[in-house]
Amino acid sequence: MCEVPRIDAIPAGLLLTGGASRRLGQDKATLELGGERLVDRAARLLRAATRPAIEIGPGWSGLAWTREDPPGTGPLAAVAAGALLLRRGGHRGPALVLAVDMPLVTGTLLALLARHPGSGCVVPVDEAGFPQPLCARYSPAALAAAPGLSAAAFSSPMALLERTDVTWLAPAVWQPEAGSPDVFADIDTEDDLARMRSSVDGIRR
Repeated sequence: MCEVPRIDAIPAGLLLTGGASRRLGQDKATLELGGERLVDRAARLLRAATRPAIEIGPGWSGLAWTREDPPGTGPLAAVAAGALLLRRGGHRGPALVLAVDMPLVTGTLLALLARHPGSGCVVPVDEAGFPQPLCARYSPAALAAAPGLSAAAFSSPMALLERTDVTWLAPAVWQPEAGSPDVFADIDTEDDLARMRSSVDGIRR
């Protein structure tokens, strides 16, 4: 029986903060929930789980940062920009990707993704069966492929995940570390923001 390969290096962290926020009408990263800006909470969690952690966006977080080119061209372009910056810094391992507008994500969930065995990508699947590529671990091979796919005008990270090795984590695997079945809920509208304000105080931080 073959041993399951493991990731030995601590993954890097890519915090995506450059979304256009068209429906919400204000920058999501600087919204405050539970007395903390979304960008500060996400940066804090990534710092605890990854090394190095960098921001792809306007530079709200205090982390080292870069921008997708051109700005606002989507999450795959952001992953690609982050991958290039990591490569220039000598990082050749995996990376956790986290979107700034997912304030129910917990540090224990990120730790699960960081330590999960295997050399491929690790992507949670929610209870409705939808993959969550903006709270996921990307393999070195996926990070290396991201700039080329982005340059070819692909915008969704799913285009990247469809072309690489992925472990899809079922709810039974990630829920014990998540603290909430709604952990992947994001903020796109004022209604989303109102619902999030009513629930954020009870999340595991």
